[in-house]
Amino acid sequence: MANVSPVLSIVRDEPASAAIEVAGLTHVYDGRDGKVPALTDIAMTVGAGRFVVIVGPSGCGKTSLLMMMAGLRHQTSGTIRIQGRPIDNPDPERVGVVFQEASLFPWLTALDNIEFPLALRHAPKAERAERANQMLNLVGLQGFGARYPHELSGGMKQRVSIARGLVQDPPVLLMDEPFAALDEQTRMTMGHELLRIWSQTAKTVVFVTHSLTEAVYLADEVLVMSARPGRIIGRIAINLPRPRTYEMMATDIFGCLRDRIWQQIRKEG
Repeated sequence: MANVSPVLSIVRDEPASAAIEVAGLTHVYDGRDGKVPALTDIAMTVGAGRFVVIVGPSGCGKTSLLMMMAGLRHQTSGTIRIQGRPIDNPDPERVGVVFQEASLFPWLTALDNIEFPLALRHAPKAERAERANQMLNLVGLQGFGARYPHELSGGMKQRVSIARGLVQDPPVLLMDEPFAALDEQTRMTMGHELLRIWSQTAKTVVFVTHSLTEAVYLADEVLVMSARPGRIIGRIAINLPRPRTYEMMATDIFGCLRDRIWQQIRKEG
């Protein structure tokens, strides 16, 4: 393995403001045999413009936490603030969400799928078309706007999904294992493309994954969650320079960071 100094710092400076603040968050749901604790005492702060990845064993509550930050589920107790204000319901002007499945409407073209959130808000047609075309170009799908979902590859569908999540220009983007269903080669390409998009938009990103390689490659910081009830047991800064390159995956420091995350998960799993 090639050697890269672990003291290399990321390109971005530490942000002055917090985009996401979670404090004392606990969630208990009703199970068949009574109350089941899912999350306990979650506290996290994500600075504006940062890329944070959440990892942990299956069933630890990663997706539940993300959905609460999106306002799609309600926690039992604790607070979530996005851009300085509580979020109790979905607010696409503050938070965009990209799910594991692209979930595109099969009867709409790629461009119409991207436009759809703006259509729900009754934005003027010309404004919708201009914004959707901008997002289509941003995700690298120029010339594919008239294609229907069945005419697109898995990676292209996810690009459309990302464009739809960005079309209302939310400052925060939440992503729940968006590349999990893709083959390894496409997944690596999509990760690289996501970093390009992030660098151009300066969004705050919280990304859930089971892939430790993906976590290290994408993140400014990785949050490690314990087995259920999920809690944050580790915060690992990824001090690799940006822009990231595929060659970094073969370095000693990359392997050490991945192993450190794995050891924390293994100890708690």
